[in-house]
Amino acid sequence: MKREMNSALVVCTRRIGDVLLSTPVVRSLKAALSHLMVDMLVFEGTQDIVSANGDIRRIWTIPEHPPIGTHLRLLRSIWQRYDVALSVLAGDRPTFHAWAAGRYRVGTLLPDKKSWWKRRLLDEWVPFDNLNTHTVSMNLHLLERLEIEPIGTPVVSWRPEDEESVHRLFPRMRDPRPYAVLHVSPKFSYKTWTVAGWITLGRWLIDHGMTVVVTGTESVEAWSCEHVVQGLPDAINLVGQVTLPALGCLLGHAALYVGTDTAVSHMAAAVGVPTVVLFGPSNPVKWGPWPKDFPPTTHSPWQRQGSQRQGNVFLLQGEGECVPCLGEGCDRHINSLSDCLQRLPVNRVIQAVETMLAKSKSRVLTLGGV
Repeated sequence: MKREMNSALVVCTRRIGDVLLSTPVVRSLKAALSHLMVDMLVFEGTQDIVSANGDIRRIWTIPEHPPIGTHLRLLRSIWQRYDVALSVLAGDRPTFHAWAAGRYRVGTLLPDKKSWWKRRLLDEWVPFDNLNTHTVSMNLHLLERLEIEPIGTPVVSWRPEDEESVHRLFPRMRDPRPYAVLHVSPKFSYKTWTVAGWITLGRWLIDHGMTVVVTGTESVEAWSCEHVVQGLPDAINLVGQVTLPALGCLLGHAALYVGTDTAVSHMAAAVGVPTVVLFGPSNPVKWGPWPKDFPPTTHSPWQRQGSQRQGNVFLLQGEGECVPCLGEGCDRHINSLSDCLQRLPVNRVIQAVETMLAKSKSRVLTLGGV
């Protein structure tokens, strides 16, 4: 072990998916040093994804755009509080927060001239790669500087009360009949599939003996959830009704999950459910869901182009020679649609579903007709 450590802070002030993909760092630290007290610093509104994580002692939160007084209070609270602070992000503020919190600081940084001042704030740093290294792998590179053995799978956790809350909403969760979770509304429009596609897929699953559970968030795409639920009157509607820990429990008992490029798809992959994820403009190398128990790698489980399968995850890429374009929709903003996903035919999704169900008979023993 490179340093004696009793306390550590992991800084990940970004989106929910980023926070989840930083949990392998926390798990690796705890596995190597069981006595280590690990805290996290995240944006307000993202802490739910790690609220039940037993590896984490305390979660600090800060608004994305905090008033100066709020920011100063946080800095006073974390100032030099930790033996080591790790920033998994290359940005200004997470680097500054790691500098403020840790007596020893490690972070990721862009290897450019503009980052010279951030390099002075860190004791050690690793070059940030946004194209050819998976986010999980990128985060785990930080542990090399501390001589900590990496563990790859993101950690999805829930409490007994989370399981009870989802069971009250969906009493048949514990029935022997298998169920599939369709997460139909990503946060941004450019990651969406078609309402007609979701409805056709849901009906196919119901016809083949499965209960269908529809989940989603009350976001800009809430209307699509409403239309999907209306088109699947036999489905269980849990849109906007479950917390992230409860959703983790729901996924943990599912026979199948289908979703797009969202944090929930990362959750499904991590708990081991057979997962079909629909990818359009996003880079699979960087953001493909990390399969459960996939060994740590220096790069990625995924290639840039083509539909592919690793472990419990089938990554189905949208259609078009431009895929993945790495843009935010065809009109290059988060509220635009992506033709590669809008043109993705339902028969390709069903074929991927059949593949995953055929390879997971032990999980779907009672599934008829598949």
